Amino acid sequence: MKMPRGLYVITDNSLGDLLLAAVEAALEGGAAIVQYRDKSGDHDRRLSEAHSLLALCRRYDRPLLINDDVDLALAIGADGVHLGRTDGSLAAARERLGPDAILGATCHDSLGYAAEAVQGGADYLAFGAMYPSATKPGAHRADPAILGLAKVRFGLPVVAIGGINTDNAPELLAAGADCLAVIHDIFGRPLPDIRARTAVYQQLFD
Repeated sequence: MKMPRGLYVITDNSLGDLLLAAVEAALEGGAAIVQYRDKSGDHDRRLSEAHSLLALCRRYDRPLLINDDVDLALAIGADGVHLGRTDGSLAAARERLGPDAILGATCHDSLGYAAEAVQGGADYLAFGAMYPSATKPGAHRADPAILGLAKVRFGLPVVAIGGINTDNAPELLAAGADCLAVIHDIFGRPLPDIRARTAVYQQLFD
């Protein structure tokens, strides 16, 4: 599956029982890609939620990626995974997932990390935190200029993440972002507001 351009929503553990309803609202608003991110050790719940999210994403013809868990991605037949710097080998993930899976890599603020990710078979490169982030308040900051530099050097889609909102999003798109990865500014809102907020982001890509 090809990596789409647009809003890249990442789920949050705090959604609890609202997970599916919140993701569906984002998909109704036009979200281009969904990443399931759950750092808990509750294997059975994670497996159940991932299965349900995949079915939901299939209804909207949008890819579902799994954060940092190749085994879970394989278990449910997800469209791919996103791996952090310390979450296993990209090359090994590519071998296990096959050539058609979407494989994303965290590159922080480093073109060197990005070069390693390309060698490992990444389909897209994620840079950040672009701005102070509620999810990772101690994350090192990345200059938006790295987005354009990476696109020119590697020719792959680039994803901006960290503290993104509709006020700073245009700067990142102008710098070259193909996707904006957002957690809090989508899923930190009341459920009735998620669809409309997602639509505002998607309009920035038109």
